[in-house]
Amino acid sequence: MPYVRKEYIRGIKPVRIMKFEMGKLREGYDTRVIIKAAKRAQIRDNALEAARVTANRVLRKLGADNYYLKVHVYPHQILRENKMLVGAHADRLQKGMSRAFGKVIGRASRVKVGQVLMSACVKREGLRTAKRALKVASQKFPIPCIMEVVEVVGD
Repeated sequence: MPYVRKEYIRGIKPVRIMKFEMGKLREGYDTRVIIKAAKRAQIRDNALEAARVTANRVLRKLGADNYYLKVHVYPHQILRENKMLVGAHADRLQKGMSRAFGKVIGRASRVKVGQVLMSACVKREGLRTAKRALKVASQKFPIPCIMEVVEVVGD
């Protein structure tokens, strides 16, 4: 079940994603590279942050003003876990299903098939770097991703 009502939940950890947009948003980008989810899944916020950091590290080689990177999903879903003791003689200390609601352990975003996860806008000469950046970033996600290159048409 989705569990997103923050006003009823105590002890929610903050979102680990530092920024959702990097680089410089401006006119003049003619190519957009996007990665989409190939399966339905839950992606934890630390996986989103790892993908963002990795993609940004590769794209910085183009220069700070020559790219725009955006993370499109936000981790609304709050995850809970009912921790149980494991090991020798732990069965005497377990509570089983008594009060099994669980404690907050983190956040995640639920994604659908074909939903855009990240995108990078670059000029045509930076296309190869943008493809490499998003390929490396997609390896941080727990699902396979589809990469698409879209030509940006100016107004």
